[in-house]
Amino acid sequence: MNETKIDIQQAFKRNMSDGDSCSAAEPFALRTIDDSMEPEFDAGCIIIIDPGHVARDGSFVFAVDNKSEYIFRQLRIKNERFFLQPLNDLYDTFEIKWEQIEGVITQRAGKKRTYHKHYD
Repeated sequence: MNETKIDIQQAFKRNMSDGDSCSAAEPFALRTIDDSMEPEFDAGCIIIIDPGHVARDGSFVFAVDNKSEYIFRQLRIKNERFFLQPLNDLYDTFEIKWEQIEGVITQRAGKKRTYHKHYD
């Protein structure tokens, strides 16, 4: 299965790297585009990312992978090492540095109200 990745560095450069504005800490929404996080997050669902939320083991995070591309995965912490793990076993888990985490997913939304969910 091929993973869909998009280099969106320029799109977020203004919002996430601009330290002189409060917009860097504002939550924002993205749409998932592949099945790497199914069954919890279907392709096409909307996720809300909070850059100011603290990540912990088991959190769903938005991070920069080791190829400088943005990725959405579950954070796993083992022996003070940080891993990004997909929920779909067809994709690989890999290690990152704490600084690569850009935000925590706090909500999921879809076409049906029953699909809406909050994460802490």
